[in-house]
Amino acid sequence: MRLIAIALLALAQPALAAGKFTLKSADLKPGGRLSERHVFNGFGCQGGNVSPQLSWSNPPAGTKSFAVMVYDPDAPTGSGWWHWVVYNLPADARELPQGAGGGTGLPAGAVQGRTDFGAPGYGGACPPAGHKPHRYAFTVFALKVDKLELPADASAAFVGFMTHANKLGSATLTVKYGRAK
Repeated sequence: MRLIAIALLALAQPALAAGKFTLKSADLKPGGRLSERHVFNGFGCQGGNVSPQLSWSNPPAGTKSFAVMVYDPDAPTGSGWWHWVVYNLPADARELPQGAGGGTGLPAGAVQGRTDFGAPGYGGACPPAGHKPHRYAFTVFALKVDKLELPADASAAFVGFMTHANKLGSATLTVKYGRAK
C-alpha cells in the first residue's frame, strides 16, 4: 500500500510543480473595492475608465492562447454586463498593463471585442446608484486554440461561448464596487 502511495505521489509531482493557474493585479485586491481610476466615466459615474494591470502565471499545459473577460453578474439586465473582452492573446503573454483597455499595450494579434457598452475596449464599473455593491469578475482563460475565429463585431456572449468551448482552465479575481444613492 505504501508503495502505491509513493508511486501516485511521484506521478503527481509534475502537476504539483506546475502550480495553480492564478490571476493577480497590482491595482486590484481580491474581494476589495474597485478604485475610482477603474470606474466608468459616463452614466452618472465620473471615474478614470482605465483598465487595471493584470498578470497571470502557471497556465495549464497545452495553452495556445488566452482570453480576458470582465463581467458583472449583478447588473440589473437579466444577463449581467460585459465590461471588457480581449481574446487571441498569444500563449507567451503573461500580463496586460494598466490602460491596455484603451488599446495601447496589447500584444500583437490581440483583439478587443464589443462589450455591453456597444464598442470594443474597457468600460469600467458603473452600477446604478443605491444598488448594493456589484461584483466584477476579472477572468483569464487559457485556451487550446491559437486563435478564436470570430467576426469583428462578435458580441461578448459569442466570444464567451467560443472561449468556454476551447477552455483548458481559468483564473478569476473578483472585486466590488457600489455607488451611494
